[in-house]
Amino acid sequence: MRDLYGGIEAGGTKFVCLVGRGPEDIVDRLRIPTDSPTETIQRVLDFFRPFAAEGRLAGVGIGTFGPVDLNPASDTFGYVTTTPKPGWAFTDLFGAVQRGLDLPAVIDTDVNAAACGEQAWVGANRGLDPFLYMTVGTGIGVGAVINGRPLHGLIHPEGGHMFLPHDRQADPFEGACPFHGDCLEGLASGTAMARRWGQPAECLPQHHPAWELEAGYIAQALVNLVAIFSPQRIVLGGGVFQHVGLLAAVRSGVKQRANGYFKSKMILETIDEYIVPPALGDLSGVLGAIAMARANAG
Repeated sequence: MRDLYGGIEAGGTKFVCLVGRGPEDIVDRLRIPTDSPTETIQRVLDFFRPFAAEGRLAGVGIGTFGPVDLNPASDTFGYVTTTPKPGWAFTDLFGAVQRGLDLPAVIDTDVNAAACGEQAWVGANRGLDPFLYMTVGTGIGVGAVINGRPLHGLIHPEGGHMFLPHDRQADPFEGACPFHGDCLEGLASGTAMARRWGQPAECLPQHHPAWELEAGYIAQALVNLVAIFSPQRIVLGGGVFQHVGLLAAVRSGVKQRANGYFKSKMILETIDEYIVPPALGDLSGVLGAIAMARANAG
């Protein structure tokens, strides 16, 4: 009986794989470092194959770091494309998983998957549309659910590569993005913080000036996203947001930079309910991949 689904969150640092039916029914899980494509994908397939061999897997969902080609008509559909991750550029992730397991599969960005997970499994988020998920970790990504579907277009949302005002007197750092230098990801990702300050974000003390700068950049980005998408809720995830006080500082920064322009009670009075941490914790992406697999199989 095909009663289980597989979920893969493919990250630049690690892959997380789950087999189950949802957050309350996880049968097995695997977490591995992101090594070479050949080695990493092989370990992923080895994890799922026993369930596939038993005839219990109905399908697999993949939420991946990107950029990723999501155009089904493209010759490189399902490929990770112009990523700076060494060795992974133009890797056929979708094809390798689908062929290796011989099961229905679906692929999207990791942040679109996380947005889907937070909506599919968290009652308080259901029906909120548009709905955004931003992750701030090794990189920065923005997932969007609009009109009930993850947003795709010419490629897919790349909110981490928006450009923000960069005061080079206050922050002379040139930026860490290999493509754009000082885009949002180049200034505010975990990678950027480590290069700017000479140590990982998790090692920076509570009152280090890094955190005021970080909160300012993220708040600027969120005001842009509110102005463009008018989301009904924004979820902020990723390792950088594990820092105590950062979420509160970002909320405060959004209110300050909006300067009363958005006449919404959610921003003016109840911003703690508008900009929120992921209810699914660090499993939003992989549980979103399971939700995608369920929808694709159904």
